[in-house]
Amino acid sequence: MKASEIRKKFLEYFKQHGHAVVPSSSLVPDDPSVLLTTAGMQQFKPYYVGKADPMRDFGSRNATSVQKCFRTSDIEEVGDRTHLTFFEMLGNFSFAAPATQECSDGGRGGYFKKEAIHYAYDFVVNTLGIDRERMYVTIFAGEHGVPEDKESFRIWHEEIGLPKERIFKHGRADNFWGPTGNEGPCGPTTEIYIAANAEDALAGNGVEIWNVVFNEYYAKPDKTLEKLESPGIDTGMGLERLAVMLQGADTVFDTDLFLPVVATIRDAHPGLDDKTVRVLADHLRSSIFLIADGVRPSNKEAGYVLRRLLRRVLVYGIIRDIHADLFPLVLTAVQQVFGNTYPEITKTNEISDVWVAEKTKFEKALALGVKEIEKYGTISAQEAFMIYETFGLPFELLQELVPAKVKGVRAEDIEAEFKKHQEISRAGAEKKFGGHGLLLDTGELKAADEEELKKVTRLHTATHLAQAALRKVLGDDVHQMGSDITAQRARFDFSFPRKLTDEEVKKVEDLVNGAVQQDLPMQYVEMPIEEAKKTGALYFFKAKYGDRVKVYFAGHDLASAFSKEFCGGPHVTHTLEVGKFKIGKQESVGAGARRIRFSVD
Repeated sequence: MKASEIRKKFLEYFKQHGHAVVPSSSLVPDDPSVLLTTAGMQQFKPYYVGKADPMRDFGSRNATSVQKCFRTSDIEEVGDRTHLTFFEMLGNFSFAAPATQECSDGGRGGYFKKEAIHYAYDFVVNTLGIDRERMYVTIFAGEHGVPEDKESFRIWHEEIGLPKERIFKHGRADNFWGPTGNEGPCGPTTEIYIAANAEDALAGNGVEIWNVVFNEYYAKPDKTLEKLESPGIDTGMGLERLAVMLQGADTVFDTDLFLPVVATIRDAHPGLDDKTVRVLADHLRSSIFLIADGVRPSNKEAGYVLRRLLRRVLVYGIIRDIHADLFPLVLTAVQQVFGNTYPEITKTNEISDVWVAEKTKFEKALALGVKEIEKYGTISAQEAFMIYETFGLPFELLQELVPAKVKGVRAEDIEAEFKKHQEISRAGAEKKFGGHGLLLDTGELKAADEEELKKVTRLHTATHLAQAALRKVLGDDVHQMGSDITAQRARFDFSFPRKLTDEEVKKVEDLVNGAVQQDLPMQYVEMPIEEAKKTGALYFFKAKYGDRVKVYFAGHDLASAFSKEFCGGPHVTHTLEVGKFKIGKQESVGAGARRIRFSVD
């Protein structure tokens, strides 16, 4: 099924069920608490809290849309089989619905859990034609004062007829969504997963396709929750992920959403590796959509994100010796795929002019930057980021131009500096972003940042212990494939072909918590890379390392250490500081790859 058919079927289905079809909002949101539009519900936030009237604006309390979305958190992950910056979100929404109201008026009067679940099931099984035996779902188990979602369990089991064995319960980390930004509507969720077959569905081994959020609460800036007077529905289903499934594609880049773009890049420069092609395809497509929505390259806010994408494309061109000007070629391909759906991207001259101007600026900055880096002996992560911010020379280019000067710096160190820059920018724009800006005059910002750093440090150390434990339980074929850690969440991707059993999860947790309770010292030794490899220390195969590396280990000596890995820190001094380790959600992220989300208390 083509992506255009999926969009059409989705909108037509909900239109037939009393929903107003609302066009996608811009990638530059009206919501002042976020940098870019990250979810379909963002343009609808005022309707959930009574600040806008859906009957006046849409003629219905229900809406449906295909929303352009952009997320910056995974930029460094782009190039694998799944991660993107720009994507489309299919969604259906209901505002100010009495909790007991039935859908007797064709849906125009609002609805809640019963109708939302029935709509989702009906669309997946009867419209998309997916075998219900491959379906399983998750619901909210109840946690931190928010009760278990027994109503959703009853609907799925008694009304839909889904076996109890295919209804899984999870806590707030997995089945509670929102808010977007600093505050707003949020609530428990039920998620729909599709497995390869009935056996995998019973094992909970599938891919999430649809998240149905029951907006029952309002999250205040201090993260406390208060009940909304009238609950609402907010759902999201990623078009790209659905296209992979319905088109039988191996990766998102093998769907009709990307094939013309990928083919254009390969034709222009044959022989490029898959990762490079995917990075170029994602970044060029995303940049075109940002420019079309009025974003212009700059050193702040959304413009900073666009500049980062465009200059990464230019750097890849230098590193891979790409002589073709890919931007106009890809622009034509993107217009071919998306022009009928998003006519704003057909402004060819306007979009191209932005690219030409930024390319010219980069070439001038490159000449100045090369002179600047000649002044350095060695370059730290902070200095590398400063060079990027001042001259626009990304870290990848420094690795090519002056590898010896940056041999002690890793890509994740630069990413940490970038995230720090984002936080400082947000703090300095109080009206624009909220949150930390309120702390500037009180001297509390530094303390707040230090607390977040401590949490991230504990979680980072926990990934070392977790990888060691996973290998002890599952075997030495387990290797890290990626990770993402903030003060609010932690995830770890690794090579493994199936879902972990409950017993295996417990063994991993017990091993990590055992190492924590031993209060092992967390130390490091620095040595030549080849000598470090002989110690058995683990390292991230995607990463580029210098001639000398630091090997961090949890233990009294390197030989008997519980875990040992190439790393640059930061880490706790003793494992007891990590706290109790708990695995939450686990999911598939592609063939032979798993993801766990975890917490430490």
